[in-house]
Amino acid sequence: MSTGALYNDQGGAEAAVEAGQESTPTSSGSGAAFGLFSADFKKNEDLKEMLESSKESLKLEAMKRIVGLIAKGKNASELFPAVVKNVASKNIELKKLVYVYLVRYAEEQQDLALLSISTFQRALKDPNQFIRASALRVLSSIRVPIIVPIMMLAIKEAAADLSPYVRKTSAHAIQKLFSLDADQKEQLIEVIEKLLKDKSTLVAGSVVMAFEEVCPDRIDLIHKNYRKLCNLLVDVEEWGQVVIISMLTRYARTQFTSPWKEGAMFDENNEKAFYESDSEEKKGHTEEKPYIMDPDHRLLLRNTKPLLQSRNTAVVMSVAQLYWHLAPKHEVSIVTKSLVRLLRSHREVQYIVLQNIATMSIQRKGMFEPFMKSFYVRSTDATHIKTLKLEILTNLANEANISTILREFQTYVKSQDKAFAAATIQAIGRCATNISEVTDTCLNGLVLLLSNRDETVVAESVVVIKKLLQTQPTQHSEIIKHMAKLFDNITVPMARASILWLIGEYCERVPKIAPDVLRKMAKSFTAEEDIVKLQTVNLAAKLYLTNSKQTKLLTQYILNLGKYDQNYDIRDRTRFIRQLIVPSEKSGALNKYARRILLAPKPAPVLESSFKDRDRFQLGTLSHSLNSKATGYQELSDWPAVAPDQSVRNVEIIEAVKEWTPTVGKTKQPKSDDKFYSDDEDEKEEEGSDSSGSEDSSSSSSEGLFMYFTMQMFSSCLAAKYHFPRQPCLYQPSMVAVQVILSNSSDHSLEEIHIGDRSPASLSIHCFNTIERLEPEASVTVSMGIDFSDSTQAANFQLCTKEDQFSVSIQPAVGELLMPSSMTEQDFCKEQGKLQGMNETSATITMETANASSQAISKQVLSVANVGVVSSSQNNFSRFAGRTVSSGALVLVSLELKESSTALLTINTEKTVMASMLLRDIKQALTQA
Repeated sequence: MSTGALYNDQGGAEAAVEAGQESTPTSSGSGAAFGLFSADFKKNEDLKEMLESSKESLKLEAMKRIVGLIAKGKNASELFPAVVKNVASKNIELKKLVYVYLVRYAEEQQDLALLSISTFQRALKDPNQFIRASALRVLSSIRVPIIVPIMMLAIKEAAADLSPYVRKTSAHAIQKLFSLDADQKEQLIEVIEKLLKDKSTLVAGSVVMAFEEVCPDRIDLIHKNYRKLCNLLVDVEEWGQVVIISMLTRYARTQFTSPWKEGAMFDENNEKAFYESDSEEKKGHTEEKPYIMDPDHRLLLRNTKPLLQSRNTAVVMSVAQLYWHLAPKHEVSIVTKSLVRLLRSHREVQYIVLQNIATMSIQRKGMFEPFMKSFYVRSTDATHIKTLKLEILTNLANEANISTILREFQTYVKSQDKAFAAATIQAIGRCATNISEVTDTCLNGLVLLLSNRDETVVAESVVVIKKLLQTQPTQHSEIIKHMAKLFDNITVPMARASILWLIGEYCERVPKIAPDVLRKMAKSFTAEEDIVKLQTVNLAAKLYLTNSKQTKLLTQYILNLGKYDQNYDIRDRTRFIRQLIVPSEKSGALNKYARRILLAPKPAPVLESSFKDRDRFQLGTLSHSLNSKATGYQELSDWPAVAPDQSVRNVEIIEAVKEWTPTVGKTKQPKSDDKFYSDDEDEKEEEGSDSSGSEDSSSSSSEGLFMYFTMQMFSSCLAAKYHFPRQPCLYQPSMVAVQVILSNSSDHSLEEIHIGDRSPASLSIHCFNTIERLEPEASVTVSMGIDFSDSTQAANFQLCTKEDQFSVSIQPAVGELLMPSSMTEQDFCKEQGKLQGMNETSATITMETANASSQAISKQVLSVANVGVVSSSQNNFSRFAGRTVSSGALVLVSLELKESSTALLTINTEKTVMASMLLRDIKQALTQA
């Protein structure tokens, strides 16, 4: 049975357990029954008597105690006959608890459960939806092939039930029936196809789980339901969201073309590259066919984005892997902040998230570099968490931050956690090989560690030094001599073996020391570990070939010791070496090549991350965590070269699921996909696939963002447009003025149009007066005031009529949160001087030639932001000033023209988040034709 089904099936049990624990009697008699040495039969006899009582209250009390026992892990199976008698009880609460018990033990007590089949079948027709669902749950828990036809009939009936809860239970039952009898697959697929069309968010997650269990390869079942699932996603329960996102990730990889193509240009709104290329590069690519993202592909990315703020870590991880596998590369970085947030969770969550970050950081270091401090090791971290953080820090190391990381590593080496200290030394070795500028520094630091008192640190240092010396042995003969001197004090076998290998490999560079080391090893040969003995034999052979005068007798002595060693590997190696280096009739021509075999130049080892090859598995899966393909793992397919026909996702009858559809008159607002801070990114659209229309970059913000929404309910149809008039709000100075045009496009009058509930509850809105009546085809303009609190977060509220209500979301562009401020050039420079450092945000931009004049600059800046022009005495300077409407914080914008169409754009304000958003919008306005 799937985990999803198990989670939902046991939900009722948990509630019942709580009820049972609260009302469990605490009398001395019953308390004694729970004693350590008391016999279970007394307690159970008590419960049996209560279950056979004629009083409903006693039966209910008994069932609460029994479910409490089950929750504690006690065996209550012998009470099955007494419990099953009450399955036909008329008391709803009692019947629910009986069903909870039966779900747990129906599989163990199949014969007794079968006797109650008729009761369960009757319960499937019960007026109470919970009883119907519980009956189906029990029926599907009886694992007897003989009742498969009954189960199939019950599932089909439940799939058509009026209650979404019962339909959800039928989806869970599908998985159980499939595991019992796989021959029923075709009939179950028919039920799944029917349930996939269900509009209820309660059913969506469960039916997709059934789809994944029964027929994950039947992609054709998803086509017609794809857009509906995308739009419902945000309202589905959390574990359902995880399953749906996983399925949609696989679906998207088969239906859309890759957004990662080299040199791809995005020819749709909010698809501008995160790092914009120079104008020359853009001209060079004009001949290539631009990449146009499928609207359905964009729909999936847009509707999963708000889930990055979910409280459920599994949901956040699912969205992160979806963006990693499906989003254009410049959009993937929006998941970074959410993943870092998860590092505050429990260590089990940290472990999985860090594993995924480790894989991501190998390919895209830039994503996590700004959050490098989040991966610093804490003293309270467990060893496996520390090791993963170390892995990520090593992946993020580059020329700019390596000094900071090495200082951090110096502290880690002193850790009392030996395994972690050893891993740190390995990390220093990787940094040394990856960044040539610090190789010598790392090597010197590792040599200093050789005098450490801790054997583990010394041993690991030796092993890493050995690998580093292989890259440039000619420069470091002194280090080899130093290690040879420390040889007697080192006891860890791997470290001793590494030193012996180094001396043997570069014996010609230390001709005086190598024979002496071999002499010492001959004395202690029999007491050494096997790995050390093997390297001793190798050292003897290499010295025999390069310095036979001094080492001939020593080599023969060691070979004789190895010949009779207890370990067969050492005996075999000894015999092989003897035949290879000592000339004899048996060795033949092989002896001529001994030097070329033993002293051949060895390639330097490559120190790589252990996570380098994990990207072959889908992020967030068990297979990725284990680095091995787990049972049931479904691989992501490669992107198709040519996208399949997108018309398969078109639905003939448009479902009234979507609430918003933007008109052609879009302004800069849709670029919110490029925002980094997800807190300000709550998107207002829960749109259909056609919502990613083209961007009208030339439209003025004075026209505002026109939206209309429709809802077909009670034969009414209300259309609305809103825009920002850029006038002071009459109702309250801290509010932004908004004008809304309401139109009645239905064939009857609409009455009592007013604003209802708002979200968040603290949102300050000045509502328009109730419109008593709006005739067909008539329109009316009303004014509102909204306090956005200097944030681009959407203002959500209900627009109500006498009969209907519609969800409305108004989200302002950052420039609409400002009001013009008049000041002189001197005052501007004075205030700018006060807002330096962290209060200053700047960027060098390449301007479009048509925008180079001061008049064009003013026009483009004012189209983006509601600011005032400050007169300037310098021709190459343009200055603008404004204040935030809500808090009155000063916002200063200056543009200094440089040579060859480049300019320095600077924004000074205390509101740093607003500054970065405003900088992006103005930059985009000035760089476009």
